[in-house]
Amino acid sequence: MQYAAYVFDAYGTLFDVHAAVRRHADRIGPDGQLLSEIWRAKQLEYSWVRTLMGAYADFWQLTEQALDFALRKVPSADPGLKATLLDAYWRLDCYPEVPAVLKVLKASGAKLAILSNGSPKMLEAAVKSAALDQVLDDIYSVDTVRRFKTDPSVYDMVTTGWRLYPSAVSFQSSNRWDIAGATKFGFRTVWINRSNQPEEYRDFPPALILPSLEALAPGN
Repeated sequence: MQYAAYVFDAYGTLFDVHAAVRRHADRIGPDGQLLSEIWRAKQLEYSWVRTLMGAYADFWQLTEQALDFALRKVPSADPGLKATLLDAYWRLDCYPEVPAVLKVLKASGAKLAILSNGSPKMLEAAVKSAALDQVLDDIYSVDTVRRFKTDPSVYDMVTTGWRLYPSAVSFQSSNRWDIAGATKFGFRTVWINRSNQPEEYRDFPPALILPSLEALAPGN
């Protein structure tokens, strides 16, 4: 079934959040994967805690603070790599299928957007680095509402901006908690379960579970 709009989470869905550490794996050493996992977990934790506290700080600040914690938690990793890792985060690799899928969806007449916790500058850099700027109609950042996902005001940016009912929007995310929030809001949701994670939030199920974005494109 075709939808009027396809909206994508950015980090973990379009862009590989572990690419920054993997790019410098030889300099980080054997605990690179652990470092990357802690960095990502803390980045998200800080976004949830700050939303609950009503103490917003943009996602780039949280990304830097999370890396500081991860480097302290993983002493085998050289803290002198901080600037190098942060620089790499501006140019994260997109997943291999992403450009082709977005082009096919765009050609079908659907509107395409990113809806992300990322700051506007982070998202613009990632989109340009992956050459996705020509296929996206909009980039929605939580910076506008100063609250992070899964606050309903985040998802409402799309329906208000595009004057659509939530049910007209297909929302794709690799983050199960994000899918739960979008389902509660009323979007048709597709969980991109890239790493074969177990199901959770069973009272807010996705409409579809896929291992990648590839099957979204008509004809696939």
